[in-house]
Amino acid sequence: MKCFSGKEAPWLFEHSLQRLLNLLSNIGEEARIVGGAIRDTLLKKSINDIDIATTSFPEKTLYHMRKSGFHVMASGINFGTITVTAKDKTYEITTLRSDTQADGRYTKVLFRKNWKTDAERRDFTINALYSDKTGQIYDDIGGLEDIENRVLRFIGNSENRIKEDFLRILRFFRFYACLDIKNPHREGIQAIGKLKNGLKRISSERIWKEMKKLLSASNPIQSLLQMHKSGVLPMVFPDIKSHWISSIHALIKAEQALASTPDPLLRLICLIPADSGKIKKLANHLKFSNAEKKRLIQWADSTPISLNISYPELKNRVYREEKQATLDQLYLSFATIYDASKNQEPSIKYVRLRNFILRWTAHFPLKGVDLIKIGMNPGPQIGEALKKLEAKWIQSNFQENKNSLISLALKSSFHDQ
Repeated sequence: MKCFSGKEAPWLFEHSLQRLLNLLSNIGEEARIVGGAIRDTLLKKSINDIDIATTSFPEKTLYHMRKSGFHVMASGINFGTITVTAKDKTYEITTLRSDTQADGRYTKVLFRKNWKTDAERRDFTINALYSDKTGQIYDDIGGLEDIENRVLRFIGNSENRIKEDFLRILRFFRFYACLDIKNPHREGIQAIGKLKNGLKRISSERIWKEMKKLLSASNPIQSLLQMHKSGVLPMVFPDIKSHWISSIHALIKAEQALASTPDPLLRLICLIPADSGKIKKLANHLKFSNAEKKRLIQWADSTPISLNISYPELKNRVYREEKQATLDQLYLSFATIYDASKNQEPSIKYVRLRNFILRWTAHFPLKGVDLIKIGMNPGPQIGEALKKLEAKWIQSNFQENKNSLISLALKSSFHDQ
């Protein structure tokens, strides 16, 4: 059997985690790390969450953790989960269980003492791997072989696993995108196509959360294409066209050139029409945050930008638009040009323009009260005069200051005698 070394899994031998595992052992129970931490270590990916499975029933776990001085939250106790914080690290400790009366969203649970039963109720074989405190790996389902072969496979009957929680449809495609999967299991894909309408029972927030993770993968193209072929992607993004998916390739090359982190909203922009009305509808349906909705609408209402734009033109645009919309259009233009380029010139231009946009700000120096002070009567004419003076200020490449603008007002028809 395979066993982790300290070099392979340094997180496993950290004092805080070992203390938790030893505590459970000292009260006569077994405890093992399960799921993502094991999977990602084997795939040589960074570790995020560390989950612990145990034979200890939740009330017993809660009692002994509190007795030992750990900070404990019991919000998930009905599902057997206790959240423990140790040295600024958070661990979820869950009792072995089987799931019963699943309705496609939530399930009732029965607490068990059997490790194989616990493994069998999980979603994918690669997520049903366990490790004890020494690094010994336990595999009752065949997850190690599937990891070695980059196979993504539901545990047991695919349709049954999906019916237990329809969100597993999106989790399938998310893992396909994020874990460099080479062989998504055919039976699983067929079951997804058959049961895809079950996603209508899943909350919009949970759907968008999964999609953001998927779109943040280093290269989600193959997963998205399979999602579209299975009929799942149009359920999430109704206006998508399959040929738009390949446009993400240009973004990927741009990200690699700039060593930048994938931006799920930029990836999404490749998949939706530049139509603010449709974006508002999608944002309301999937419960986007206000910031996400605002950013996408501003992109849709803006126009493409050339890497050859002059600085006066760029200043004018940045002044009139939200900076983020200008930055998004600039990045998309760069990605398109760089994808077809044979040199680094687009990268140099992009970085210069981006840095300028981030640094440059301008605030119109005049207010209505300034015009009243020089003799203009309050009223609609104040607003009209300010608009004309602002246009002159922009035309001067934002060089005119408050005093020069007041002088211009005094000399012109803006001034009400």
